[in-house]
Amino acid sequence: MTQVLTISCKLKVSASQAVKLEATLSAFAQALNWVNQNTPEKVVNPVKLQSLCYRAIRTRFGLSSNLAQQVCRRLAAARKVAQQKNRPVKAFKGGFVTYDARIFSFREKDWTVSLTTVEGRERFELDVGSYQRGMLAGSHPKAATLVKRQDGSYFIQICVESEAPEPESAVKAIGVDLGRRDIAHTSEGENWNGQQLNQVRDHYSHLRAALQRKAGKGTRSTRRRCRELLQRLSGRERRFQTWVNHCISKSIVARAQATRSFIALEDLTGIRERVNQQPRSKTERRRLNSWAFYQLRQFVHYKAARAGIQVVVVPPAYSSQTCHRCLWLGQREGKHFRCVNPACGWEGDADLNGANVIALLGVAVNRPRGPWLACQLQGYQKPAPYRLAVGVG
Repeated sequence: MTQVLTISCKLKVSASQAVKLEATLSAFAQALNWVNQNTPEKVVNPVKLQSLCYRAIRTRFGLSSNLAQQVCRRLAAARKVAQQKNRPVKAFKGGFVTYDARIFSFREKDWTVSLTTVEGRERFELDVGSYQRGMLAGSHPKAATLVKRQDGSYFIQICVESEAPEPESAVKAIGVDLGRRDIAHTSEGENWNGQQLNQVRDHYSHLRAALQRKAGKGTRSTRRRCRELLQRLSGRERRFQTWVNHCISKSIVARAQATRSFIALEDLTGIRERVNQQPRSKTERRRLNSWAFYQLRQFVHYKAARAGIQVVVVPPAYSSQTCHRCLWLGQREGKHFRCVNPACGWEGDADLNGANVIALLGVAVNRPRGPWLACQLQGYQKPAPYRLAVGVG
């Protein structure tokens, strides 16, 4: 299986090169917005877009042939995503340029990249560490994206293709219960509390609200300082959440690799739409809608693929209400779970119980003809073994 990873590398840019990159970024963004405004919105085929406005892109914005084609491809991809989400394509703010193998190249011997700009080809030295060097060593990338960050630095995001190992067959499963109180709780008892994350999110939410109130009134200098501070704060909460999910997914995959197990995750697709229909306070709606459970799932998937570990996604229905020992429906109150089966009577952490149920479901999905878990959940009994009588004549 081919896996594509994006390696973010900082560029060492001189003053003259910065002028060329700025001109390229500006021309690329202007071309995107112009094509989006002057072509029918229903056209999502890059070849059709290229036939409509290829010459105009080159003459109006001074882009090379391949950069003009990249404009059409980028806009076509944005329109396809917008159609799936049933919304129009908004204006492009700029700050990025996409490249393919014809206008981008990577050279390992001196750790440089060559990029096409509006003023010709330029070579840039990479300012990278041991991680980036290890990932790029021996690779032949064919695509990249030039990005300018808010601090004014330039980065090249290089797409590296690698062959992921085939997932090893495993019998044991590590179930992972996802939540907001505990971000993740495994069937082996390891958990990551979400209290610190909620505190960070609440802090940034209150800070943004206060700055937005001040930015709407006061003196001109006060409004300007508030807007500048809001811009500096932009992205900090998202980067913190990404760091937390990276750490959690790395620990889960490392544990599965050490125990030779596969990972079972619950599929929470559509949970926001279902829960938002219930009456909730404004704070609870904000906390729920900022819950990055899908990002954590994606991180687990790609880290597990690199390690050769299988990931199984199971339905979450009744996983937090079912006892993992006897499979009876029990009673859950907050973090506590109690089984009502007189023959069982298990009590303990509700998230740990849910993670063990998810692990059982993962084993059932991975070995559909193995355990009788599905039948036990529905109240059926395993039939008596069929004995074949053989007569000797």
